[in-house]
Amino acid sequence: MSETMDAILHSEPGGPEVLEMGTAARPVPDVGQVLIEVHASGLNGADLAQRQGVYPPPKGASEILGLESSGIIAALGEGVSELAVGDRVCALLTGGGYARYCVAPSGQVAPMPENLDFIQGASLLETLCTVWLNVLEIGELKARQNLLVHGGTSGIGTTAIQLAKLRGAKVWATAGSEEKTGLCLNLGVEQAINYREADFAEVIRESGNAMDVILDIVGGDCFEQNLKCLNTNGRMIVIAVKGGRYGKIDIGRLLMRNLSVHGSTLRAKPVAEKTALVKAVRDNVWPLIEDGSYRIVIDSVFPASNAADAHRHMESGKHMGKIVLAWD
Repeated sequence: MSETMDAILHSEPGGPEVLEMGTAARPVPDVGQVLIEVHASGLNGADLAQRQGVYPPPKGASEILGLESSGIIAALGEGVSELAVGDRVCALLTGGGYARYCVAPSGQVAPMPENLDFIQGASLLETLCTVWLNVLEIGELKARQNLLVHGGTSGIGTTAIQLAKLRGAKVWATAGSEEKTGLCLNLGVEQAINYREADFAEVIRESGNAMDVILDIVGGDCFEQNLKCLNTNGRMIVIAVKGGRYGKIDIGRLLMRNLSVHGSTLRAKPVAEKTALVKAVRDNVWPLIEDGSYRIVIDSVFPASNAADAHRHMESGKHMGKIVLAWD
């Protein structure tokens, strides 16, 4: 096995044009880790932020972009017994997914459902673990409760809608076009709101509903509008700030309605917590994937050599579902 590998690199922060195919040292699995020969890599918003220089990797993580991938186990580190060389797997990564090989703690690696290909497998763990953590664990969404999902056709959005519906909850979603609201409705939301044409908080108020949980990727001016939508004892979980880092807070509303606001990121969490999340997803979601109850929504597939175009497509906001890089 060669000591080098193909990898998508960027020597400085910037736009998609800074991404280029290059050569990097092939990683070696440490104790408790596995080496994966990557066949596909999933794109996430965090990749764009890291490329722009505003979301550096945690200490010790690979500088190469990529938080999820799928492929075949090529080597095992010391102490790994639950996986084997040759297994088809998907992985939740702290970095390094945009490369022909990556390493991951064995607990963050899961055998792929047999009915999936590598493209589908690369789209799973980052979004599923993010939604499981924030909507079901932190948000404590229950059956018959109401969830509002912003960006309903993003990878996170399509995942959140489906997991909430399978939990027995009712879902509202925002999106930016008629085509996107149509996909949200097709996934089973109660109401899909085009935020370019209507004030989502006013639409929800007029519907006579209040939200028990809100999954927010916007921040900014959306923050105050979210608070208006929450039910008594409602929970808002903020996982991104695409609309800006600063927003108004009506502290009186927080107090009078006993509201909770929780900020959350997955990437820097300890291996033990990520291992528990991957196990929860395997135990609860893999059967739904295998029986067809959970629908994997893929927007597009780009050759790994065209990673810059994949980033441009994500930045355009036109995608619906996951964008994936193919290495084969």
